[in-house]
Amino acid sequence: MAIQEKDLRLIRKKFESKTEKIPERIRIGNQFVDDFIFEDHEAADIPINALRVIFNIISIISNEQFRPEDRPKQLSLFDEEFETENNVFASIKIKNNKISPSGSTKQVIDAYEFLAKFKMTWYKSMNSKGKEIKTFGGLISTPSYDQRGYTTFLISSFWLKKLMVIPEYNYILYNLVYNIRNNKHIIFAIWLSKIPENGTVLKLSTLNKKFGLNYKSANDFCFKFLKPARANLNKFNTLSFNYKYKKDSIFIIPYKTKAISNDNFSENKREQLESSEAYLDQGGKITRRLNYFRKRYGLKENEMIHLVHQYKNIPQTRELIEKAFKEFVKINRLKGIKSTQFQGKLFLNEIQKLIIDIYRNTKMGELLPNGYPIII
Repeated sequence: MAIQEKDLRLIRKKFESKTEKIPERIRIGNQFVDDFIFEDHEAADIPINALRVIFNIISIISNEQFRPEDRPKQLSLFDEEFETENNVFASIKIKNNKISPSGSTKQVIDAYEFLAKFKMTWYKSMNSKGKEIKTFGGLISTPSYDQRGYTTFLISSFWLKKLMVIPEYNYILYNLVYNIRNNKHIIFAIWLSKIPENGTVLKLSTLNKKFGLNYKSANDFCFKFLKPARANLNKFNTLSFNYKYKKDSIFIIPYKTKAISNDNFSENKREQLESSEAYLDQGGKITRRLNYFRKRYGLKENEMIHLVHQYKNIPQTRELIEKAFKEFVKINRLKGIKSTQFQGKLFLNEIQKLIIDIYRNTKMGELLPNGYPIII
């Protein structure tokens, strides 16, 4: 009987963790996120233990990850190793307690079965020489327990490339999959890392579809899904978000947090960090700076609402506001006028115009010209 093509698997490399050290964060390539987790802009409902497998795969191969523009020779070597023949795989071995810390064999089996069956089909890619390479399987194939306490499986060259070759990527905390029990909150955190730093606005129907939810109103979506997700990210992630809604439009604005995972830092270290002068002084500097703007440019409390929110909560926007202010002072100096001639809303209007100009000259501004922060 002829052997089917999908059964002819060539294993070119073996990966396994060489250390027990837990990484603080991992790099997830945007192409993998788009194709595996958010295909057609809809999130897959990947169970928490399967997410742990994915996070551990990325952790194990992290030293092999690269941006092709930084290491073009590495891309050529990858092609030679994995993309010259059909059905080429790498072998990866992970400790079972990384997938189920409680020691549940069923959880481990269910996680690997899900990833073996999920998106299981033929995949085609083109190598650097223009040859079409075909691979059959899901993200993983043929999980086996050839060593007690471990699972070994194959990962295809198609998906391995999306995990290793990362022209664009975002950092995600490794311990998210252990600190947060809700898989949709973790998937939301991955999505949050990809949206513009100035936030985004989406319809309720779009968000329901994107995350496989079925909330009847924007109010329900915000308070039943976003509020607990935000609480988890505030506690366990370095990136969280603010949200608001207007009719069926929901606004989501990411910001960096001061929260530190208990698994990454001891309680003593946390107290030392939070009581340090640098930590405390940052908040003081921000308050003093906002008071400076208020007094010098005659801003009323109701005129400062958006400025205060953007300046306090979003470091990238704070930097943008400072650049705009520096340019504002420079322009007025060249004109021979005092910047304090602009008071209240006149001042905010001038800064807003400069924010728009500076933002639109950035890479993000080219992609999303209207994604600039609003301070008025």
